Amino acid sequence: MIDLAVLHGIVGEQHVLTGDAAAPYLSDWRGRYIGAALAVVRPGSTAEFAALVRLCADAGVPVVPQGGNTGLCGGATPDASGRAVLLSTQRLNRIRAIDRDNDTMDVEAGCVLQEVQQAAHEVGRLFPLSLGSEGSCTVGGNLATNAGGTQVLRYGTMRELTLGLEVVTAQGDIWHGLRGLRKDNTGYDLRDLYIGSEGTLGIITAATLKLYPLPVARCTALLALSSIEDAIRTLTLARQGFGASLTGFELMAGNCLQAVQRCFPAQQLPFDAVSAALPWFALLELSDSESEARARERFETVLGEAIEAGCVRDAVIAGSLAQSRALWHLRESIPLAERELGKCIKHDISIPVSRMAAFVRDTNQALQQAFPGVQHVIFGHLGDGNLHYNVAHGEHGSESDLLARQDAVFEVVHDRVHAVGGSISAEHGVGQLKRDALSRYKDPVELALMHRVKRALDPLGIMNPDRVLPPAAI
Repeated sequence: MIDLAVLHGIVGEQHVLTGDAAAPYLSDWRGRYIGAALAVVRPGSTAEFAALVRLCADAGVPVVPQGGNTGLCGGATPDASGRAVLLSTQRLNRIRAIDRDNDTMDVEAGCVLQEVQQAAHEVGRLFPLSLGSEGSCTVGGNLATNAGGTQVLRYGTMRELTLGLEVVTAQGDIWHGLRGLRKDNTGYDLRDLYIGSEGTLGIITAATLKLYPLPVARCTALLALSSIEDAIRTLTLARQGFGASLTGFELMAGNCLQAVQRCFPAQQLPFDAVSAALPWFALLELSDSESEARARERFETVLGEAIEAGCVRDAVIAGSLAQSRALWHLRESIPLAERELGKCIKHDISIPVSRMAAFVRDTNQALQQAFPGVQHVIFGHLGDGNLHYNVAHGEHGSESDLLARQDAVFEVVHDRVHAVGGSISAEHGVGQLKRDALSRYKDPVELALMHRVKRALDPLGIMNPDRVLPPAAI
């Protein structure tokens, strides 16, 4: 046990929260996980984080790091024991430096993603990570889960967007690893080890991020499609026609966009009734560094080829930045519509693009056989094979009945993901939601190596315990 007065001495009494003041930090934003903590502490510097971790290590007290608390797998929610100290990065929110010549910026873990994007834009640069939760998620959480988003196709995940890290280890030491180097071959890549580890090995407190030139032109189109096979054929044409300029290719089932229109009537599909009733839609974006005219010509040429080939039934091309934002807003509103309609069983999976259509067809059939009437809510980043394959209760089902079957639904979906060589977690992390499933789908040698890394870096097991790794195997 730790005396709260000692915590007050490190960060100040106003930054140690208990009781009602701590409650907002103890539940995930979907309300699926609710925990307890000895205290919620908001350090304001890396040195304070280090002092707090040393204190917890000496006392054998678990540490749970938390950023914007926008996660979907319960990775930042403490358990119900009330033993843990939750360390929030809320106050660790400075942009330390921007180097335009090196195209890098040093930011602290509590920086909100949208603020990082804006800071880069103000100096004529682009930080390309883009998520629906970018107005509230933080860089630390993005790093902890190796976030992807809508522009992975061109720029990669957070792992590819990060050059260096500053980390507080499980012993309370500080690894000063902020480096703006594209090449550094001086040993093991600790950066990649901490990214995606969800706070189970240490706490990322700052990062050196890559910046890119602002695109001169962007072209966006919403496509109406008859099948996933047509979406894949269109993606292939876009890759061939756009090359590295292809920024995004988002797939959305028709019922997802219908839900957006029901929940948010101001948002309507820009198609006639026939096209709006098609089962699939795709959002396609090209970014060009040369000229608006060149981008538009390439864009229209490729779309024309897709229409002539019969891949695309109808298309709407944004004629302005405002129209482009409106099309993206449709896509980004799908998770919000899901939330309005009730809790569902979420799957964040990665599938080889070539097997995507067969996976969706076969898994839909298997779920309907096992759980008649469930609704399939399918959307995601087709360009990099990341699908949000979600399952909702149907018209005659209930939220509670669906959630009671969660483990059985997971097994049906994850078994088929595994069978096609996919992954059960693409960008949301593992947290506590998928922790126990790793034993079923991970290679035993791979899992054993992960356990060894955990024991080596966190021998006391205090860093975000019972997350990511199945507890029985630790």
